[in-house]
Amino acid sequence: MKQLTISGTKQDFIQTNLVEPIFARHETFHLRFGWLKKGFDLVAKDSGIFQSEDAPIRLGVGKNMVRSIRYWCKTFKVLGEDRSSEFGHQLFADGGWDSFLEDPASLWLLHWNLLKPTCKAAAWYFTFFEFKKVEFTTDELLHELNEWQHTFKKQVVESSLKKDISCILRMYGSEERNTSFLEDSIDSPFQQLGLIQNLGGKYSFKTGAKANLPAAIVVAACLEYASWMSGTAKTIAISRLVYDSGSPGMAFKLSENVLCEAIEKVVRSHNELDLSDTAGLIQFSFKSDPKQLAEDILNEYYQFRRTGE
Repeated sequence: MKQLTISGTKQDFIQTNLVEPIFARHETFHLRFGWLKKGFDLVAKDSGIFQSEDAPIRLGVGKNMVRSIRYWCKTFKVLGEDRSSEFGHQLFADGGWDSFLEDPASLWLLHWNLLKPTCKAAAWYFTFFEFKKVEFTTDELLHELNEWQHTFKKQVVESSLKKDISCILRMYGSEERNTSFLEDSIDSPFQQLGLIQNLGGKYSFKTGAKANLPAAIVVAACLEYASWMSGTAKTIAISRLVYDSGSPGMAFKLSENVLCEAIEKVVRSHNELDLSDTAGLIQFSFKSDPKQLAEDILNEYYQFRRTGE
């Protein structure tokens, strides 16, 4: 299991698992629109819903889909061990940030939540953080994923890796001038992010600016990442936020300029944040707990979306 060591805390070392070697637990179903909300609401009423014999009836899906919904709810960290997580409550509870995912920003937030430690979808972690090609075929992605999975002590059969790759590309891959785009987006909401483009036989990551990715989401992710990586330091280099494995820049496929522009936009209204350039080293700094600042920025963003104030 890959691990990240964070130093500079009260303890000499705190080890946080980056990714668990979990493959093909989705029952071949990519996440459908409404599944996370449905899983969150039902678990709030009955924590044992996913173990009950009538779960398929109550969820309105087949047995395999029941397992898939449970997996995705846990993988996006909306649920813990069949109870709502703090994040799930913040997003999906009545009066939460965006309980029906009406704002594309929430899909970006969920995408980040899927990938961040501890990621329970290893192929997703590899595809966004470890795979270096911008344009690729499914065979190229499969070959490199297969090489990477050997770093884990458990052996994963190739058929499981193929299922994961197929799921990733159906979940995120959009096509230019696709006349059924709206229908596809309803089925797979993460296509709206435009992170992976289907070129017909090949795929390509879309790097750079994203029209529906708010600066607040980018900066909140940067602050959360800094809370793991910077220890007690109050600064983190922009290069780390863009290029390090596990960083927001890699998750959102952003350039350094785009990430800096997002930070500059948020800095204007938050005097606890700053972006500085010293001898060519651009750094993002924060005066208080970065994790709390991240939550404050998200609260402010969604409050503004609701009230305009």
